[in-house]
Amino acid sequence: MKLMVIAVGSMKDKHFRDACAEYGKRMAIMQPVEIIEIEEEYIADEKNVSSIKKALVREGQKILSRLQTEDITVALTPEGKGMDSSEFAKMIDPAAAENASYKRCVFIIGSSHGLDQAVYDTCKRKLSFGPMTFPHQLARVMLMEQIYRGQMILRGSTYHK
Repeated sequence: MKLMVIAVGSMKDKHFRDACAEYGKRMAIMQPVEIIEIEEEYIADEKNVSSIKKALVREGQKILSRLQTEDITVALTPEGKGMDSSEFAKMIDPAAAENASYKRCVFIIGSSHGLDQAVYDTCKRKLSFGPMTFPHQLARVMLMEQIYRGQMILRGSTYHK
């Protein structure tokens, strides 16, 4: 099963880019992770709910165009399910019976305004890193670390303590 992250917006800060690149480099010898960045839509008036909704719809269309029917899709959202690292590892385990029919596990990170409802409705799972709010760049680093940790758990490595 291939692993993919679709994220709205780019990694602007060097230290976040470097952290993601480091985890990507570590995973390259195991199960590489493909990263797809969707350009964040410009919103002229951040207080206008209609403008935000329209931007989310446009971003959502770009995300949905990247998905395939054989994907297990996971939206990152505060309303999602929290899980420990061992549970997370099972979710990305290609040998798990529940994952047998999927070709890709695709994690989706929205903009600071979240994701369009159509994307949430498409996602088979929703994942939360907890009730705290994190910058989206940091959420991507945290996701990359958990994917790496999950791969190490599946390999029986001592990285996970």
